[in-house]
Amino acid sequence: MDLRYTDAEEAFRAELRAWLAEVVPTLGPRPALTDWPARRAYDTSWQGMLYDAGYAGIDWPVEGGGRGASPVEQLVYLEELERAHAPYVGVNFVGLLHAGPTIAVEGTPEQRARFLPPILKGEQVWCQGFSEPDAGSDLAALRTRAVRDGDEYVVTGSKIWTSHAEVADLCELLVRTGEEGSRHSGITWLAMEMDRPGIEIRPLETIGRSTEFAELFLDGVRVPVGNRVGEENDGWRVTMVTLSFERGTAFVGELLQSMEELRRIRSLARRVGLWDDPEVRHRTGQLGAELDALWALTRRNVSQAARTGVPGLGGSVFKLAFSELRQRLATLGLELLGSAGLAWDELEATDGSGPIGNTRLLEQWIGSFSRTIAAGTSQIQRNIVAERILGLPKG
Repeated sequence: MDLRYTDAEEAFRAELRAWLAEVVPTLGPRPALTDWPARRAYDTSWQGMLYDAGYAGIDWPVEGGGRGASPVEQLVYLEELERAHAPYVGVNFVGLLHAGPTIAVEGTPEQRARFLPPILKGEQVWCQGFSEPDAGSDLAALRTRAVRDGDEYVVTGSKIWTSHAEVADLCELLVRTGEEGSRHSGITWLAMEMDRPGIEIRPLETIGRSTEFAELFLDGVRVPVGNRVGEENDGWRVTMVTLSFERGTAFVGELLQSMEELRRIRSLARRVGLWDDPEVRHRTGQLGAELDALWALTRRNVSQAARTGVPGLGGSVFKLAFSELRQRLATLGLELLGSAGLAWDELEATDGSGPIGNTRLLEQWIGSFSRTIAAGTSQIQRNIVAERILGLPKG
């Protein structure tokens, strides 16, 4: 593991920092959490700015339309975006972090030419159709069926927790093309246009007042065979490629945000008169040490990716530890607020020092529970660590 930045990497940092300092102040306020059309417009506009400046698909291969940056440069990129408080991927995350990189690696030249440029330019938004009501973390139990009819697949079934479905143009969709009970060997990965007949979207409102997830019902939806990524029944292997990106550097931005949030929580402890409490200092110190350790693990994972070209299993270790840390971090913030942590409306500090940040902390606390589910539950991650890293027998 090499923790030092080269002169070229520092030059890239300086170039990016200067550009962000120029453009971020020109951005308008971020739309309301519940205004999805406005959020799509805001996020895709930002993506277009990145594309015009040459920063879109920072880690994508050049032949896929990206910058071809090394994993270390990608880390620098994420550091600087967070430092500048710039928008991250937003509604573009499935396309930019999952589907796009997967197609860049597994897609045909025609598929790369067709699907990748609109993602990079912010012209098309993707959603993820993996989980099902009876097949959440156990993707191999999915039952959405695709039957080939000439040059098309006819798809029938349902998906749940479909991220950003109501504003998406395409869906990365897992279907069963093998025999009933074929498990891993009968899955196929499709790119499905969301305007096809037979698709019904039902937004799911979360306790956090957001509808970023939806139920997706598919009734005889016809998807061209040309939209299949990889071979028929080889979708499980393609999916593992997708998930390796999702569990690789996809959470780095959130890690950096958590470091800043811990600084805010320390400041909050001082404002509410609890900074001298030994337990509060112990908990903030423990969280700070764990965040530092996760940053070191991130650097290790990036070093490995620089050598091998793909994220390694260290991503599962990171995802498991980070998602559970986020819950503890958010819980501490709410405990410091006391009864104010139960209010959705922003409250002012009694000492006249301004807003106390209760709305942000409450949203983070509620959202933190999804972190141990999304991108593979903590139970699944523990199995991966036990079997693939520690070499323990399957339970």
